[in-house]
Amino acid sequence: MADLFPEIEPYASEYLSVGDGHELYIEQCGRASGAPILVVHGGPGSGCTPTMRRFFDPDYYRIILFDQRGSNRSRPLASLHENTPDKLVSDLEKIRAHLGIENWHIFGGSWGSTLSLLYAQAHPAHCLSLTLRGIFMMRQLELDWLFGKVKHVYPEEWALFINHLPQRQRDNPIRAYYELLRSTDVETVRAATRAWNRYENASSYLMPTPEAISGPLDDESGISRAVIECDYFLNKIFTPDDRILQNVDKLRGIPGTIIHGRYDMVCPITSAFDLHAAWPEAEFIIIPDSGHSANDPAMRAALIAATERLKTSGI
Repeated sequence: MADLFPEIEPYASEYLSVGDGHELYIEQCGRASGAPILVVHGGPGSGCTPTMRRFFDPDYYRIILFDQRGSNRSRPLASLHENTPDKLVSDLEKIRAHLGIENWHIFGGSWGSTLSLLYAQAHPAHCLSLTLRGIFMMRQLELDWLFGKVKHVYPEEWALFINHLPQRQRDNPIRAYYELLRSTDVETVRAATRAWNRYENASSYLMPTPEAISGPLDDESGISRAVIECDYFLNKIFTPDDRILQNVDKLRGIPGTIIHGRYDMVCPITSAFDLHAAWPEAEFIIIPDSGHSANDPAMRAALIAATERLKTSGI
C-alpha cells in the first residue's frame, strides 16, 4: 500500500479577501513551479489539516490548500453570512485568479467532492482533472441515510446523538441541532458541537478507534464544521436536489476518478454509483475494505495511487 508522503510545511500562506466580509486562509506546499492541484476539504465547514498536504508528491505538485468560508482558520469563524455553495464556487475562481493559475487539478472528498463537481460544472475550461472521494451530492436521500439509516449500523452512537435532544425535537434532528448551535450560550454550542461531531466521526471509519471518535470535537474546526454543516443540510439543499446529476454533461472532457469506500456510512455508495452512471467516462474505483475517511489505510493508498497516476497521464 502506498503511504503518505513525508510531512511538509507550506512555502507560502496568506489570507485572501473574497468579499462579503470573508477572508480565506490559503497555503501552498511542494514545488512552486509544479503542477497545480487544489485540495477541496469536506464538511462543509471542516477546514484543511496538515495530513492533507501529504497525498501528493511535493517534488511534482504545487499543492494548494484553503479553508472555505467560515471554516477553521478562515475569518470570521463559523460565519453563515453569504455562505452558500455558489459563493464557494466563486471563491475557488478568485483563488485561481489570485494565484495566477490558468488550469489546475482538483482533489476533493465528501462535501469537497460536491464543491469540486459544482466548480467543474461552472468552470470546466480551468479543470485539468477531478479526483473525487466519498461522493456526496447533497441530495435528500443522502441526508436521510446519514440521519436515519446509519443508526441501524451504529445504534450506540445514534443513541448518544439523538438523546442529546429533547424528546419533542427528535423527529427533525438537523433542525433541533441547528437551534442549539445558534444559541448565545457558549456551553450549549460546545455541547451540541461535541455530540454532532462525535456521531459523524464514528460513522467515518471502517474500524473507528476511540481516538478518531472522541477528539478533537469542539476546537475551531469542529465548531465551524458543526455549525456550517447543520446550516447547509437544513437551509442550502439544492433545488432541484439532483442539480449535479442534471448538469453532468458539463463534465464531459474532464478526466475524472471517482473513489468510494464500499462501507462508507457517511455518504452511501449509491451516490458514487449514480454519478458514474451519468458520467461513465470517469474511472470508478470501489475500495472494498474502506469506509468514508481518507485516512482509512486502503482509501489512503487509492488516493495516493490516483495522484501518482496523474503524473504520467500527460494531462
